[in-house]
Amino acid sequence: MEENQKNEKTQNFKAVQNPNTYKTVYKNETAPKAKIGFGKSILLPFFSGVVGCSVVLGTCFGIPSVRAKILEGNRISENTSPSPSSGYVSQTSLSNYSDTAVFAANKILPSIVGINVEYNVNSLISMFGKQTAPSTAKASGSGIIMSDDGYILTNNHIVASSSSESYYEVSEATKITVTLFNDETEYEAKIVGTDEQTDLAVIKIEKTGLSKAEFADSDNIKVGEFAMAVGNPLGMQSSITCGVVSAVNREVTDSDGKKFTLIQTDAAINSGNSGGALVNSEGKVIGINTLKLSGTGIEGMGFAIPINSTTDITSQLIQYSKVKRPYIGISGMDLTEATAKANKLVVGIYVKAVDDFSAGEKAGIKIGDVIVEADGKKITKMDELNEIKNARQIGDELKIKVNRNGQEKELTIILGEQP
Repeated sequence: MEENQKNEKTQNFKAVQNPNTYKTVYKNETAPKAKIGFGKSILLPFFSGVVGCSVVLGTCFGIPSVRAKILEGNRISENTSPSPSSGYVSQTSLSNYSDTAVFAANKILPSIVGINVEYNVNSLISMFGKQTAPSTAKASGSGIIMSDDGYILTNNHIVASSSSESYYEVSEATKITVTLFNDETEYEAKIVGTDEQTDLAVIKIEKTGLSKAEFADSDNIKVGEFAMAVGNPLGMQSSITCGVVSAVNREVTDSDGKKFTLIQTDAAINSGNSGGALVNSEGKVIGINTLKLSGTGIEGMGFAIPINSTTDITSQLIQYSKVKRPYIGISGMDLTEATAKANKLVVGIYVKAVDDFSAGEKAGIKIGDVIVEADGKKITKMDELNEIKNARQIGDELKIKVNRNGQEKELTIILGEQP
């Protein structure tokens, strides 16, 4: 009896699933020996595992393609972003951005100048019956060296601004001086030509061997690309600010009502930056800083004239001291449907005045005509007519259609030169 109990203590029962009956039966299993050596149970498996892993890793890393995949799978690349679901955040090095800014600045800074302008300010109010003596006012801006022999591109409003207010009158610039990069010498400049319509001007100093700026193709710039504004804000010469191109072909109307198609950027543009350069990552000029929006709630909205649109203007300013533009010689008013209906007219451009001896007068345009078509296109606004006209050359023919007393009449204009 005792012997049977002793044998039962050394036996275990293992449950086995019978696949034929789906019933559980029990199988006798002899219990393992109670004592096993430490070396066999612990050390031997451990060293066997180490040797096995070494063989596998050695084999894998000995095969280049396998090694590359192992390393690639465990590395977060600086140039690629992990998937959003991976839980990892890639680390982006700023060294490339810094190097880009340093390169662009070093390339463009020698081509940017500071411009200082003096004006006479005359008071329009007499004190005790006597007119006060004129005083001198100063302003500053920036410019871009166009050629190594001293031609400099800038904004018209810097060197050719004049205005009259209720209490004073500001003259044209009486003195213009230019300061070069890393050169405290002031070089006197003369105005070569100005153009109020595009806010561009060319001035010149008598010096050679200057560092000419390199121009990029501004038609190929893209929203989001690197942009650096360079100039002399608040008289602080050779300052740079960095950002991106925020928008292209942005239509902006200035305080005088003139419309421009500009590059928008968030690179800071301040007073004195006007006439300076907006450059790309290669330090090439893509635009001319010209204005910014300011006011409560406005931040980072600066604008530059695309450099491609300046090429023809600057060449004419150098050659003729002005820009020759085609000219019709009329002033008009846009008629809305409501205005046209109230005055028993048709929608179009109402001719308010016709200049004497102008191309419009010679073509037979009369006051009271409503221009409804130009170059075969329906038009309703003066801006549309000017856009079509400005795409032509002086001496070109422009066919228009007018509504006169309820009847349409076709006229041919030989475009003249704007006085």
